[in-house]
Amino acid sequence: MISAPIDTLETANRLRPALLRLARELRRETESLGITSRQATLLSVIREHPGLSLRELAALERISAPSLSAHVDRLESAALIERVRCGSDRRRVGLELTPTGDRLLRKVRAQRTTWLAERLAELPPEQVVAIEAAIDALNALLTKAPA
Repeated sequence: MISAPIDTLETANRLRPALLRLARELRRETESLGITSRQATLLSVIREHPGLSLRELAALERISAPSLSAHVDRLESAALIERVRCGSDRRRVGLELTPTGDRLLRKVRAQRTTWLAERLAELPPEQVVAIEAAIDALNALLTKAPA
């Protein structure tokens, strides 16, 4: 059986607003805890890569080090991260989560997950199954190299 070709432009036009609304709702959940989504993302990356330098963090996040510097300064002022000198190379300064930053990041993740779980529970089971089936494809979409 021959199926009709998939119109990727139409799919993109339908997917984009849904993803934007979902991201906006998750941002609201994050901001209700007193930090921005960008700050939560930075905390997450620092947790995954303790000791990361400012330059390395900027490269991972694809933003300039000067732009990132203000975000890092705010996280440090809030005692969510700390700058730590490397024992083997005193010139190198890495970023690490503080216990307060780790607790806040866990709280952000739990609140976002709870928000999503509550919405999923309101959907018919077949829609939850469809969303579950789409997760791998969405992850693949997000891991494609930028153009």
